Amino acid sequence: MRIGIIGAGHIGSTAARLFTRAGHEVALSNSRGPDSLASLVRELGPRARAATVDDAARFGELVLLAIPWRTPEGLPSPELVTGKIVIDAMNPYGENFEIINLGDSTSSEEVAKRLPRARLVKAFNTMLWTRLRDEGRPNAPLEERLALLVAGDDVDAKRVVSGLIEQIGFAPVDTGSLREGGRRQQPGSPVYGQPLTRAQALELTSASRYEPEPPGATA
Repeated sequence: MRIGIIGAGHIGSTAARLFTRAGHEVALSNSRGPDSLASLVRELGPRARAATVDDAARFGELVLLAIPWRTPEGLPSPELVTGKIVIDAMNPYGENFEIINLGDSTSSEEVAKRLPRARLVKAFNTMLWTRLRDEGRPNAPLEERLALLVAGDDVDAKRVVSGLIEQIGFAPVDTGSLREGGRRQQPGSPVYGQPLTRAQALELTSASRYEPEPPGATA
């Protein structure tokens, strides 16, 4: 698969390493331009290339968003991701790491408004990047792997993202729709930042146990 990655910080660069290791091609981009990514691309090897944001979006059959949520100007042009699976790995933090109050909305619903024709999937947003880097176990049974959560309204898009998660050594757990599932994955939720098995994640995100915060809450 060709994967465009928007953002080359901890999550973006870690995902690039995992994806290339699994045999995929990646085009990495950031706000500073392709030249700033030369050493990282050399390290990743022949399956990686540096690109502008829009060129990475053009390149990818699937696109990963891993920039600060508060900088929507860093997103690719909406028409470049029309019909494509887009993974939203962003969380609604402000500059001082405070959670931005979105009222009754969720961060991925706001991203969907900015990229209205993308097949948006919320994933890669709950796990600490060092755990993502170090704790994948591709050869272990799914039940013995750490869980990575997936939310979205497009069933087939979630299936593709879940397959990618399995390839890099984690167990995908579907938390539901972009609205309700995305809320279950947001900062302050019981699963956020926690190293959970698949069974534990399913238990914590089940509709019977999860009680979403009221509109206007910030945790």
